Formats: sequence, C-alpha cells, structure tokens
Amino acid sequence: MESLKETFFEVLGSILPLTIIITLLQFTLISLPIEIFWRFIAGAILVSIGIFLFLLGVQVGLSPVGEMIGSSLSKTQKLSLILLFGFLLGFAVTLAEPGVQVLSNQVDFVSGGEVPAIALVGAVAIGVGVFVSLALARIIFNIALIKLLAIGYGLIFILALFTPTTFVPISLDAGGATTGPMAVPFILALGVGVSSVLRSRARTGDGFGLIALASIGPVISVLLLGVVYG
Repeated sequence: MESLKETFFEVLGSILPLTIIITLLQFTLISLPIEIFWRFIAGAILVSIGIFLFLLGVQVGLSPVGEMIGSSLSKTQKLSLILLFGFLLGFAVTLAEPGVQVLSNQVDFVSGGEVPAIALVGAVAIGVGVFVSLALARIIFNIALIKLLAIGYGLIFILALFTPTTFVPISLDAGGATTGPMAVPFILALGVGVSSVLRSRARTGDGFGLIALASIGPVISVLLLGVVYG
C-alpha cells in the first residue's frame, strides 16, 4: 500500500505542474478552443493513469525479472551465453520502446520513405543489443567505463565525417529515444543482476553505466546506416 501511495504522488508531481502551466496559459495568453482544452485535460488524466500503471508494472515485474535474469545468466559462468542473451534482450526491449517507434515513423514520413521505418528500428535495435553485450562484458572483465565511452564517442565523431549530414541529428535522436521507459528499467536491472553475482553485492554499482553505453550503440548504427544509404 505504501508503494502505491508513493507511486501515485510521484506521478502527480510529474503531471500536475505541466497541467497547471497549460491551464494558466489557456486563461491568460493562448485561449485555445475550449474543446481542445478539455481534450488536453482528459489526455492528462489518461496519461497519469497510464504512467501510474506502468510504474507499478516496472516495480512488480520488469525490474525484478531483469535482475533475476542477470543473476541467473552470471551463475552459468558462460561468457558466450551472457553476451548472447544480453544482445537478444537489448534488441527485444528496443523493439518495444515507444520512443523508437515514434522516431522511425517520423523519419519515414519526413524522408518520403527513403529511410524505411523498419530499417531504422532494426539498426537502432542492433546497436542497443551490441552495446548491452559490450556493457555486460565491461562488468565481467572490470573494464573502466570511461575508456569505452571515449572509444565509442571517438567512433561517432569519425563516422559523422563520412555520413550525410541529415543522418547526424537522426542518429543522436535515436540515442535519446532508446533511453525510454521500457529500456531503462530493464537494462539497469539486468546490469545490477549481473554485477551482484560477479562483483558481489558491495559493488552492484558496477551495473550502472549500461544506459550510457547502450545509448551509444544506436548512434553508431544509424550513422553506419547513413553511410550505406548515402
């Protein structure tokens, strides 16, 4: 019950300020048609309910399952298995990410179909999967996060020189789209689960940094896609 209460006030604190600001603007500066304004109010209520249920789902299902999968994979002591399922889970959770779907549809529309939505989604999902596996390997071999970040962003800068300029902003938006409500809790929990077994509970902080690395993957993959289409 306490968890329900905390989640409720967390959602209320997220949605209420925006609702208040839009309401103030409605009666001072904007003056939208009253039908549109009431649609906004109804939408805000529905979004609040949806986010509340989603956060409960994350607490009840996504995070615990992600951590348990990470722990179970680590106990097998099989590097190939850990990296394979890291890739598959990163790939699958990206396909389910709403932000990636929105971005791919917008790019498909703006490009007039020259960059198909399915190609962009596939590239982003592969990029996330590869870098989730790389992030798990970092935990296993205790590699410094800063080194991988430096290599990753260095590769991004190099690829940007050979990619059509239109793909550069798309790639950066793709990196941001993957850090959404589906991917973040699951990938974080996966990393914490792996870290808790391999590096002991005292160093579960090693599981963090997965999102930083996972967001590099789609940037690189979309830039490579730009090289192909360019």
